[in-house]
Amino acid sequence: MKVTDYLVDFFASLGVKVIFGYQGGMITHFVDSISKSPSIRFVQTYHEQSAAIAAEGYARESGKIGVAISTSGPGATNMVTGIANAFFDSIPVVYITGQVNTYEYNYEKKVKQIGFQETDIVSIVRPITKYAVMISDPKVVQDEFSKAVSIALSGRKGPVLLDLPMNIQRADIEVHSEKLTICPASLPCVKRRDVDKAYRILMSAKRPLVLCGGGIASSLASDSVNAFLNKTGLPYVVSLMGKGTVDESQESFVGMIGSYGNRDANIVLSQSDVVLVLGSRLDLRQTGSLQSGVFDHITFIHVDIDRGELERSTPLKKVCINSDVGDFVRKLFDVMCNYVTSSDWLSFVNRIKGLYSQDKELSRFVLNKAPYAFVFELNKQFLDDTIYTIDIGQNQMWAAQCLRIKNRSSFYTSGGLAPMGYSLHAAIGAAFASPGKKVVCIIGDGGFHIAIQSLLLIHQYKLNITVCVMNNGALGMITQFQELYFDSNMVGTTRDGGYLVPNIKVIAEAFSLTYLKLDEAEYKSTNIGKYNIVEFVISGATKVSPKLEFNQPLYNMTPYLSDDEIKGLLSPE
Repeated sequence: MKVTDYLVDFFASLGVKVIFGYQGGMITHFVDSISKSPSIRFVQTYHEQSAAIAAEGYARESGKIGVAISTSGPGATNMVTGIANAFFDSIPVVYITGQVNTYEYNYEKKVKQIGFQETDIVSIVRPITKYAVMISDPKVVQDEFSKAVSIALSGRKGPVLLDLPMNIQRADIEVHSEKLTICPASLPCVKRRDVDKAYRILMSAKRPLVLCGGGIASSLASDSVNAFLNKTGLPYVVSLMGKGTVDESQESFVGMIGSYGNRDANIVLSQSDVVLVLGSRLDLRQTGSLQSGVFDHITFIHVDIDRGELERSTPLKKVCINSDVGDFVRKLFDVMCNYVTSSDWLSFVNRIKGLYSQDKELSRFVLNKAPYAFVFELNKQFLDDTIYTIDIGQNQMWAAQCLRIKNRSSFYTSGGLAPMGYSLHAAIGAAFASPGKKVVCIIGDGGFHIAIQSLLLIHQYKLNITVCVMNNGALGMITQFQELYFDSNMVGTTRDGGYLVPNIKVIAEAFSLTYLKLDEAEYKSTNIGKYNIVEFVISGATKVSPKLEFNQPLYNMTPYLSDDEIKGLLSPE
């Protein structure tokens, strides 16, 4: 059996329906084999970075592994950004790169290159993959692919890369008679003593809180965590990557924490005495750089599948539990099924929500409310079963601060690498994974320009995607930095500084997409979901509010509250 024919059958057996890629000389055998498959579709994405990130969107929405392919040389290197993104955000994707024939490959010869477009992609991506290998013998293809997929799905999930020389792709192999099985490594076993310890700490807490992170999605534990939260009534917050993992329509939901989090959520976290952390890294973008003296009174019960994250040096007082989040929560639920959250603590949480919600933030501190008002309108127009893909920059934080993700809806963004243009590529993959759902892509004018090559796929495959371009004519997040630290020298971020926005209407026409242009006065009377591209024009300077400055406690975000007001918040008992 031809190697590439076998591999297509292999991925079909895993439930993969779509493989994303870009055709090229050293991947033609693979693409030809996909084209003959009755169960897998090849989607030509018009750029390898698009393919790499679309495969991530597909994996996140489907709960299965994603697959992206490219030719050698520039095709492979074009995928590196997507590979790095999958690595930092723990998304299981198999990346397959074509390579020159083994008899043309450099190996360890002291020359730069022998074959045309030969590149040692394995060495390039090894630091940003869980496993990367070039296959030089067709006899090991079956075992290597089974091993790679198992690694991608094991523990803290992530990307793998297999480099396939041209002569290996076209080789014939004798398929093992026994069916190869994918065997992810066993998860860290939840110890009863860890569950009991967490239970005792939570039962003795006066002000407990749950922090929901991206690990909930990785472990497919959303249903278990939602059931736990609903039953116990514990107030909960999310990290940026935790958005979409839990139902944000419940009364006990507070908001998103972090440098660009909701003020009420940051205050509640700061005033907790126990925080149950489910699959979140507790990095500085969540806690702020100033930790000592701010969190000394809090015990963090840190549950994570990655022991390295648990052991990372930090001044936080932590009880570390190395476990799959879903498994841990289910066992903790068994012993906390009769737990009742303190009414005094809930009253404090509700008071803070009433005083410092994002609505109150806008009315008190935000001059240009237009971008926030637009996101709030999206909340009204798109209800359950909506997939949101969010880009990088101010649009990301406006969406994260204001969107309320309900059960059966999803929120996908990039948290670790954060490449502009992510949301449009990810929207393509998510749309193929769930063709019956509406996909709303939120993106800024800068990211839209970077990701333009993915637009044609919306028309080509009649994908149910609405791209909301929040056009403020600037790279807004950087303008905030320039205002704070560079005396408002807007180099490369505004028209006067050399940054221009293309004509989005003409672009929509070029890609045969329906288009609508809105300003601040028009969006409420418009059915936004009817259009492929909605350009929302925002005039004037824009900011994300609130924002945590360096070396400030998490509860003290800009614009600053008065000292007297701060003092009134810090005594919940």
